[in-house]
Amino acid sequence: MTQQRDKHRPRVLLTFTGFHDPFSAGPVEGTEQEGPILSLIRAHPVDNVILFSTPNTSELSRTTEQAIHERHPKISVQVRDLRIEDPTDYLRILTELRAHFDALSKTLGKVSYFVATASGTPQMHASWVLLVASGEIPARLLHVRPHRFVSENNPVVTEVNLSLPEFPTIRSRSFTRLDLQDLELQDPKELIARLGIIGDHPAIARALEAASSFARFEVPVLILGESGTGKEKVASLIHQLSDRALKPFVAVNCAAIPDHLAESALFGHRKSAFTGATTDLQGKFQAADGGTLFLDEVAELSPEVQAKMLRALEDGTIEPVGSPRSLRVNVRLIAATNCNLETAVADGKFRNDLYQRLHVGEVRLPPLRERRSDIGKLAIHFLDEINTRLRKPRRFAPESLVALNSHDWPGNVRELQNTVQRAALLAKAEEIRPEQLELPDQARATDSSRPPEPHDGFSIDSHIKVLRKKLFERALDLSGGNQSEAARLLGVTPQAVSKFLKGQTESDSTQV
Repeated sequence: MTQQRDKHRPRVLLTFTGFHDPFSAGPVEGTEQEGPILSLIRAHPVDNVILFSTPNTSELSRTTEQAIHERHPKISVQVRDLRIEDPTDYLRILTELRAHFDALSKTLGKVSYFVATASGTPQMHASWVLLVASGEIPARLLHVRPHRFVSENNPVVTEVNLSLPEFPTIRSRSFTRLDLQDLELQDPKELIARLGIIGDHPAIARALEAASSFARFEVPVLILGESGTGKEKVASLIHQLSDRALKPFVAVNCAAIPDHLAESALFGHRKSAFTGATTDLQGKFQAADGGTLFLDEVAELSPEVQAKMLRALEDGTIEPVGSPRSLRVNVRLIAATNCNLETAVADGKFRNDLYQRLHVGEVRLPPLRERRSDIGKLAIHFLDEINTRLRKPRRFAPESLVALNSHDWPGNVRELQNTVQRAALLAKAEEIRPEQLELPDQARATDSSRPPEPHDGFSIDSHIKVLRKKLFERALDLSGGNQSEAARLLGVTPQAVSKFLKGQTESDSTQV
């Protein structure tokens, strides 16, 4: 059993300073966005940052140090000057890094190290990889993705798992490779935040608690939920909290694999097994050997593939297409679907024996409409992410948050994220108005038959204020601007309408 690591151990980030730090050019001409180091810190919280500086980047290092202090005042920053005149000299880079890390390890004591490879020269990046892969620096290697490549499936920061079979084994002549199990175990709350799983509604809290509990046991898990509810993120959470965290996590969307290629994709094939098989192919089960295989939309697999998957679950063997021999694999399987598998079994579309094998652990993810108190938190989280790419950050008008909360979100979290991103990028002013969200009319209007769900931070006074404003505006619209008629429609005095309009005028002038 993997030993528990001290979750309170300080997290130290080691990184060179690069020419894109602390800020780089934004997506629109004349704008700026956070550079690699600031982007990493925002997505992957740390306690200390060690900036390795060279004579060519000394000024940038000080500017980056100042930017970190301004945005993250709780983070301790230290700049260490390296005597590297030629930033392409491998031997000099390795020598300097070894010397500085030896000094750091003696003063910092027991900490958890993270190394960023985004800043600096390619030679610096390669040196980091060599030192981490060989065990000379016992750290987790972090990749910071350029903003233009960031998407829902490709977050800003990802860990480079050097234990994957695709990476060669690297040994050091001077150091013994440290046991990776001595690295810090993931704290569930911290990991949930890092994966971008936002919300504290009881429904999602129960699902995450179940996922965290199942992570400790070597059993298959079935994740149920509508499209866009975050099934792959929860599968990743289970993997990273398990004893297989340092082994591969392989995710497969079964719905995206053509039926005639599914068997080959999952179990592999041998050269000449069929027309077009010009080389041997390692299947996803082999790629995930020792780790976790996540099969999304598992109900889309054909009965033939389901039968082979059942065998893999029962006796740990797979048979590549065209191979006369079976292969043994050690894979923890997590499956997900947005359909009712019990109905699929009754209709003969899904094997009952496979369903029973998969249905050991179950995690049900609620749709967003059933956790409305999280909608505002998620929307603000997504807006914060977008604001890192914008020189002038956007903010929601109160009416916009009401409109977001009133929408049913059939596409769930994914739809909400896309809506917020689109509105932020297209907004002409700093404040995002309801009409810029491009929601259906019924979502923009406050639905009095369905009041908002109270939650932490909810203000009934603010909600009533927004609702009152919208009713006055609607009455004036229906009356063509006639204050007396608007007052009649609202059941208030004309003086109340006049006072409302005066308050709006003063508010607008204050904003200007």
